[in-house]
Amino acid sequence: MKKTLSRRARIATGSAVLAAVAAGTFGTVAANASAPESGRASAASAAPAAAGQRDTTTSTHLTIDAATEAAQAALKAAKKEGQRITVAVVDRNGNTILTMRGDGAGPQSYESAEKKAFTAVSWNAPTSELEGRLENAPNLKDIPGTLFLGGGVPVTAGKAPIAGIGVAGAPSGTLDEKFARAGAEALNQEGIGG
Repeated sequence: MKKTLSRRARIATGSAVLAAVAAGTFGTVAANASAPESGRASAASAAPAAAGQRDTTTSTHLTIDAATEAAQAALKAAKKEGQRITVAVVDRNGNTILTMRGDGAGPQSYESAEKKAFTAVSWNAPTSELEGRLENAPNLKDIPGTLFLGGGVPVTAGKAPIAGIGVAGAPSGTLDEKFARAGAEALNQEGIGG
């Protein structure tokens, strides 16, 4: 059986809760006000620690504009051949920068494109090349977020991987990789990839 509180009971309950919150806040303010001056001064003057130049590293990342240009180039190459694909571009850490699903691309292609891009940048190698490594190390396929099928290519700057482009949806990994390479080549024309 469900009980409903009267309006008067709800107002009284709400007032009691507000009074308890106010008392807790007042107690906190009063406690801080009575803290010794030296304690407050030292806390205020403590500056954040700065890392030395030897303790940091700088990395290169694709801009959103470059990632968009690469994805559009891959979609355009696929459209020329009548293929419906999805293309994903991930950064050096495997985080998705963007994913574009072309008109009519299958629902499975979205996740597959992201995994291929992640795999390519993680190993700094095309996923078609990585497929062959499964023969000697079949457990590689168990690494979360990876997909060892053709269709992913790394993007490099000074031989270091800075991004991955993954394509899925064409009838073969060979075609997927062809379109991913078209995306990478669009960056090469701008002097980004390598």
